Amino acid sequence: MNFKGKHIVLGVTGSIAAYKACGLVSHLRQMGAEIRVIMTEHATELVASRLFAELSGNPVAVNMFGKVTNFDVRHIALAAWADIFVVAPATANIIGKVASGIGDDMLSTSLISAHSPILFVPAMNTHMFDNPIVQDNMRKLHNFGYHFVDPDSGHLACNASGKGRFPEESKIFSAMDQILNGRGLLKGKKVLITAGGTREAIDPVRYIGNYSSGKMGYAIARAALREGAMVHLISTNPPLPHPEGADMEYVSSAVEMKQAVDRQYDTSDVVVMAAAVADYRPAAVADQKIKKETMTSPDLKLTLNPDILLGLGERKQNQVLVGFAAETNDVIAHGREKLVRKNLDLLVANDVSSPESGFHVDENQVSLLTPDGHVSSYPRMAKEDIGTLIIEKIASIMK
Repeated sequence: MNFKGKHIVLGVTGSIAAYKACGLVSHLRQMGAEIRVIMTEHATELVASRLFAELSGNPVAVNMFGKVTNFDVRHIALAAWADIFVVAPATANIIGKVASGIGDDMLSTSLISAHSPILFVPAMNTHMFDNPIVQDNMRKLHNFGYHFVDPDSGHLACNASGKGRFPEESKIFSAMDQILNGRGLLKGKKVLITAGGTREAIDPVRYIGNYSSGKMGYAIARAALREGAMVHLISTNPPLPHPEGADMEYVSSAVEMKQAVDRQYDTSDVVVMAAAVADYRPAAVADQKIKKETMTSPDLKLTLNPDILLGLGERKQNQVLVGFAAETNDVIAHGREKLVRKNLDLLVANDVSSPESGFHVDENQVSLLTPDGHVSSYPRMAKEDIGTLIIEKIASIMK
């Protein structure tokens, strides 16, 4: 997510979750964003404005008629300055004001003056959130182009339980990322992505695996979500936070992954096979742990796994099919051969022999190969940036 240099106005209202906005300000500033905070009078009863001033590095606006520090009309100036306006937490009160065109304090007036995208993060009692008037106000604003992050469900500060909790920061950041950086390149398209390395069981406690971390596949999923895609991510359950908005499915073995992919393939517009699928699996899996003492000379018989990507290429109709080639030598030559043999529309070739790129690190060095013989090679860069490159290339193929 790239918020560096972005101008973000954060509106904080009198929800009990107001203190959670402190973390938003701190983390956005650490990511390079410039933050200005507007608080309602009720919010200042819960969190001191001085705290937001320290966290943002800027004065906090509360009163419409406070001390004048320049000759700009302040609510107009902040509205014009913003790349995005985020109201977090957003009460039923502020949602209702904006939906009714009411501007009677600094925050509501600034929101009505804003030309930037506006993102509401509701946080309130579950009965308030479910109130048909509140729901109607949100629908009205949504129809006008305002954005919302759904609250989480769970235990609330009022000791009730239900929908209305302030959502995890990752959900808010994902929504902001799509609004600020997305271009709708894959809007409405279904994108199927696989990630991680499969595990082939030997017995209940041992398996054959590989070094894939899943980071590249997850980065591609985030890039696709940013561009408005409906993402189904089939993962081998690596210890990574799942991309917000993705439909997650977890598998372990190559056979399980094939079954999962086959269920989604025919209805997908794009398929990106970023997972490292084991070529072989044990011919037989022991029901009980194999004792070391009984295996003085282990003899593990292997059998071939199904070639998922080859089968997809043979069945391909209108899908854009993307494969990966993790190589240690002759990367481009091996990649070209795989591109043709498996009937791919795009192949991502990367050299995993370097400890600075490939498995378990946050950077990679790739080349993108297409059937027309074109090769685009890139220097080592963050996997998040490579994910963006791959999605941009897919979008260009689909035109």
